[in-house]
Amino acid sequence: MTDRSAVPLLRRAARVLPFDAEDRVLLLYSRDPARPTEPYWCTIGGAVEPGETPAEAAAREMVEETGLVVAPGDLTGPFHRAPVSFSYDGIAYTNDNDWFVTRLADPVTVDFSGLEQAEIGNIMAADWWSIDDLAGGVALSNALLPEIARLGVAALREAAA
Repeated sequence: MTDRSAVPLLRRAARVLPFDAEDRVLLLYSRDPARPTEPYWCTIGGAVEPGETPAEAAAREMVEETGLVVAPGDLTGPFHRAPVSFSYDGIAYTNDNDWFVTRLADPVTVDFSGLEQAEIGNIMAADWWSIDDLAGGVALSNALLPEIARLGVAALREAAA
């Protein structure tokens, strides 16, 4: 399927990388409705809504996509900012991403009941990943995710020092 928009939609977005005590990152197993046979692992996050700060958006997306509650003030960051271009459901986007991290206490239970309509059936699972395993050829939404995750762990360690 070709993109319905020749010019990407530009939007501000916030991403959050939740880590456990072993520095494993919680990712979502997802698929693009336009390419349902090509699932991938992706981070939690989405567009910043009008009137929201990026930290507020990251915290909101965390609740919507996982059911896990974190206060915007408990997020570390943004520790990284970078544009990412992609397509979803045949629409081209360029997100100007602010990246945040948080440390979650074990165990956590992910709940998909807050997904937006377009995400239902397209976000299929959640799991913890070591950064080394991510770098081993796993299908990722963003090829730079292992390096961004390393930066996230460094930001958490710096914030705890």
